[in-house]
Formats: sequence, structure tokens, C-alpha cells
Amino acid sequence: MRIPVIAATVVLAAGSALAGETPAPPDARVYFIDLQDGQTISSPVTIRFGLSGMGVAPAGVDDKENTGHHHLIINEAIEGEELNEPIPADDKHIHFGGGQTEATVELPPGTHTLQLVLGDWSHIPHNPPVMSERITVTVK
Repeated sequence: MRIPVIAATVVLAAGSALAGETPAPPDARVYFIDLQDGQTISSPVTIRFGLSGMGVAPAGVDDKENTGHHHLIINEAIEGEELNEPIPADDKHIHFGGGQTEATVELPPGTHTLQLVLGDWSHIPHNPPVMSERITVTVK
């Protein structure tokens, strides 16, 4: 899957402890595989999503405990009350509601922040939120 993305202003902000109502195990974590903070990359880039302590299920599947699906957040932050609402679907908030665990993304040259957020069956972050570190990459 190749996803075009339009660059936006970089927003750096700390996450909050608020989250939706779907529980997540306290040891659950989501992370980037083969992509690191400060890395210089070429576009398009294939981003692989790692997950431990939970499983992946497509959006709309609410009968599988401790599961969710990935969202890639580009040049944005999800924090505060946003953690209690469905994650928007736009060029900055890319949904992988089919249960995908990787995607090829086009990013324009420049500096970008990337973060993974696991959403429940209705695209709302879990409680506690299962979010990767926000990393910064440079596209050459």
C-alpha cells in the first residue's frame, strides 16, 4: 500500500495520561521496526509496525480482548481529550483499520515526526494509551 502524505508543521508535545474506555495491558507497547529517531530516509519509505503485549484486529472487531489496530501520526500529536475520541482520518492521521502491520508512505523532503498509536475497534486509543515514542526523521 502506497500512501501519499502532505507535509505539515512539526508539532512537539508530550502525551497525556487520558485515554478511551477500552483497557490495554499495562505492559503493552507499540514501536517502529527498523526506523529510529534521527534517521535520514528516502521516500517512499516502508514503515513496519511492532506490537507486544496485545494483538492486532481490524477496526470494527470489538469481541477480541487486548487487540487494536495501528494509526500512523505524522507531524501531529494526540493528547489530552483527543485520547478519548476517535482518531481523525486524514493525511496526518493514517488508519490501518484492516489490521495492516506495515505500509509504504510517501513523505516530502524535510523533517517529520512520526508516532504509532494503537486504536480500539472504534479508533479510540486504549486506556492506558498504547503509543510509540514520537520520532523525528529527515527525508532527503
